[in-house]
Amino acid sequence: MAGKGKKESSDGEIRMVCRNRRASFDYELSDKLECGIVLVGTEVKSLRDGHANLDGAYASIENEELWLIDAEIPEYAMGNLLNHKPKRTRKLLVHRREIAKFAGKASLRGYTLVPLAIYFRNGRAKVEIAVAKGKQLHDKRESLKNAEANRDIQRAMRSRSR
Repeated sequence: MAGKGKKESSDGEIRMVCRNRRASFDYELSDKLECGIVLVGTEVKSLRDGHANLDGAYASIENEELWLIDAEIPEYAMGNLLNHKPKRTRKLLVHRREIAKFAGKASLRGYTLVPLAIYFRNGRAKVEIAVAKGKQLHDKRESLKNAEANRDIQRAMRSRSR
């Protein structure tokens, strides 16, 4: 019965659960870091079903540990009494030297740690965190203009190649 059961994933396969699309619009992203995340059983099952929300979530460093705050993982439908709290604070697993490096950058005025995505890599839940600086309104308008100009250029190139 080798054909039945779970599929074996290829090395380094990534299965995306959710993305924080607003982050690249609201912030200038600089350094990125992949972190493990400490979860309870029903949270893992809920993530495997594809349920998570990173709107308004952020990370903070407390007592030389990295914590994910306000990320919502809804309760698992079949979890009954042993379900988790959807917006609980979750510990992120990172080496101390990486935390120290990020703490220096995140402690600067105007910078924060923003989660970009939650995904599974080799069966383990991961969170991608970035050091980010908030954009002003005129910066957002400028990035929209640049994106629109790039779309126009790509459109012109496609029509020219035909």
